[in-house]
Parts: sequence; structure tokens; C-alpha cells
Amino acid sequence: MTAQNINIQRQMLALSMQAKLSTLWIFFLFNLIFRDIHEFVEPGFIEEIMTGTSNGNPITEQMLLLGGVMIEVPIAMVLLSRFLPYGANRWANIIVAVLYGALILFFGTTDLDDTFHLTMEITALSLVIWSAWWWRNPSPKRHWISEEA
Repeated sequence: MTAQNINIQRQMLALSMQAKLSTLWIFFLFNLIFRDIHEFVEPGFIEEIMTGTSNGNPITEQMLLLGGVMIEVPIAMVLLSRFLPYGANRWANIIVAVLYGALILFFGTTDLDDTFHLTMEITALSLVIWSAWWWRNPSPKRHWISEEA
């Protein structure tokens, strides 16, 4: 194999890992969104929201902003997993997945459909962490060698 073929193979591995991480974030997002959509069919949920409260807490602009930020981070990870350079990409995926996993476990669940979706979310985040942790640099730094040698 030539050096050029090896370099192409490394680039293809990097692209496939970026695609894998991006796809895992999409899978996570679908579960997150559909878990929320399932809440709409729970008896009394819509009526409670119409009163301006959620789980007994008032729905405020700050709460809505926090919810927007919480959903925007995984959306951004879909893109960042594709475009960040190797090192930043690897650590961003690990850190964000660990933080979201901790939040999910901390807030837990109350019913069966939530448990199902949370299990899928934790599975996706675990795969993100595992994949990013074992991802190796597809193009390691090369030491400059004089062409005269």
C-alpha cells in the first residue's frame, strides 16, 4: 500500500466516525422529541399546560429559553460531529453526552413510555461516549523529514 492509499483510508475512517456520531445524535434527538410528544396524549397534560404550569411549576420565558437551549445543544452536536476537527470533536461528544446522560438520570422518569425513551436516549449517549472515547486520530501528526534524506 502506498502512503496515499493509507491516508485515504484514514480519511474515510474519520468520515465514517463523524457520520456515526452525527447519526447517534439524531437518534437521541428523535427519542427526546417523541418522548415529549407522547406527553400530549397523557390525560390532563394539555389542560395543565393551558393553565400556564407544568408539573406544578409556572411556565416562564426563562423556562422556555432553558428548554430551547437544552434541545439546541444536541441539534448542534449533529453538525459539530461532522465539522469539528478530530480532537475538539472527540471531546465535545464525550463531554456533552456525559452531561446529558447525567441530566437524564438525575431527573428520571415517572411512567413506562418515558422509561422506554429514556433507555433509548441513554443507549445512544453511551454509544456516543464509547465511540468517541475509542476514536483514534485518523491523521496523526507526522514529523518533518527532509526530502534530501
